[in-house]
Amino acid sequence: MAAESPAMRRVQVAEHPRLLKLKEMFNSKFGSIPKFYVRAPGRVNIIGEHIDYCGYSVLPMAIEQDVLIAVEPVKTYTLQLANTNPLYPDFSTSANNIQIDKTKPLWHNYFLCGLKGIQEHFGLSNLTGMNCLVDGNIPPSSGLSSSSALVCCAGLVTLTVLGRNLSKVELAEICAKSERYIGTEGGGMDQSISFLAEEGTAKLIEFSPLRATDVKLPSGAVFVIANSCVEMNKAATSQFNIRVMECRLAAKLLAKYKNLQWDNVLRLDEVQAKLGISLEEMLLVTEDALHPEPYNPEEICRCLGISLEELRTQILSPNTQDVLIFKLYQRAKHVYSEAARVLQFKKICEEAPENMVQLLGELMNQSHMSCRDMYECSCPELDQLVDICRKLGAQGSRLTGAGWGGCAVSIVPADKLPGFLANVHKAYYQRSDGSLAPEKQSLFATKPGGGALVFLEA
Repeated sequence: MAAESPAMRRVQVAEHPRLLKLKEMFNSKFGSIPKFYVRAPGRVNIIGEHIDYCGYSVLPMAIEQDVLIAVEPVKTYTLQLANTNPLYPDFSTSANNIQIDKTKPLWHNYFLCGLKGIQEHFGLSNLTGMNCLVDGNIPPSSGLSSSSALVCCAGLVTLTVLGRNLSKVELAEICAKSERYIGTEGGGMDQSISFLAEEGTAKLIEFSPLRATDVKLPSGAVFVIANSCVEMNKAATSQFNIRVMECRLAAKLLAKYKNLQWDNVLRLDEVQAKLGISLEEMLLVTEDALHPEPYNPEEICRCLGISLEELRTQILSPNTQDVLIFKLYQRAKHVYSEAARVLQFKKICEEAPENMVQLLGELMNQSHMSCRDMYECSCPELDQLVDICRKLGAQGSRLTGAGWGGCAVSIVPADKLPGFLANVHKAYYQRSDGSLAPEKQSLFATKPGGGALVFLEA
């Protein structure tokens, strides 16, 4: 499955209202018709938050919301990007001189990440130009991977224009790496599920080497996504990268404590692998090796026997060099416990006990508590939303995506769904102060969707 390239489907555009509308808008914008269309889905991470960049497995599923791009290769060397949403301005540049501005995460930069990733993979200096019209229906900055879907879609667009072939796994790895051009030090979950998703199943995604295994979700329950309406843009905040660095530093201190070669250790999973012990034992090592009080840069340097200059230039990323406190104990505790919850979740799905929905819900609740208290990536509105979901019938509810805003995901018994949706809408979205903009409100049941595709007009 994973060795395959993304599917190419011939479709009657007239039978797909969204494709048809995109084709018409493309024609009025560029005065021509698209040669092909590419879609890449967003995702909801069911469990396994902030652990992909630590090397641990995660458990997402693709959602039906996606990024859809209409494409026409052109003979010039100009890349012209337009968006169906007037909030996102047109952009054009020379296809041979791709510059990505890390200071501002503008929408077109995510497209350029995908393009540049493919261009560099094949070592191409000059790319053909193209006209692209982008249409997305994933709520932005909501923790459902709208930006990664755009990177993946652009990567597949570029690959298709070049007439080259890559497997889904290769595409996912290239896009995960190239999204870092925007300045986030993320893991590979979002890009992997965008390419490797299959309809009807969630996936356990494992890294190094990248692989995806089907996880059959319980038939008696539905996963519901609710947007807190607090926007959080990973690339615009240093919080995300600070967490990545705290995990990196925790890994180095744990390795040093256990007399391992610590200087080339970057991720918490490497320490576990080198010690050859279980996640539960890693939690005990963390208790022994790290203290709950925050560390300052001087103490970290003393522990590792390095200078402040070495810490800043050799270990920290450029946008975390001025951070003064690092909570290493809390971050490591979250990562090792969350990695264990992912494996328990998969095991329960496989064994399918009578009370599986309740058990899965408990794991999701534990995950949220850990994200809130140990990883500190929640926010008051998300905590309130999660609380409302649990009170109104969810067996479990947690933040999903990077956090600090965005969405919650809840597991809801199927027979409770209509009442649940109505009551959550009333309790969270219809507040007396009318403070939530209606266009940001989204509350919907979701089922696992398929991965990235190329559409050709039949």
